[in-house]
Amino acid sequence: MSPEGKNLADPNDPQNARQVSPADYVANLRTIIGKLKKTGAALIWRDTTPVPQGAQGRIADDSVFYNQLAREVINEVGGIAVDPMHDYASEDPIAGQQRPANVHYTNEGSAKLAEHVAAAIREQL
Repeated sequence: MSPEGKNLADPNDPQNARQVSPADYVANLRTIIGKLKKTGAALIWRDTTPVPQGAQGRIADDSVFYNQLAREVINEVGGIAVDPMHDYASEDPIAGQQRPANVHYTNEGSAKLAEHVAAAIREQL
């Protein structure tokens, strides 16, 4: 974010900052998990997919950092299944389906990701 609140600002500009700081991310995740656990629903954490080099307004591989923060909270809280989507999305043939310098996928890649998500959900039902 830029000082003016512009989203997808250049992450290399020292005046810009992450939209959500790591500390706020962890606090937000704890709050969300607390609320969801009260519902009694089966919970599944899905890692975020890779952030490639050149993705506008993003720091390459930041997904690895934030996924690690999330995993620490998930492990501490317990009772939440984990879908390692980042690992899956990094494997062939999915890796080749991510758009260049973009966090989004081709239609074919999105369909494969959806199949993976559906399988992870079925496994927990």
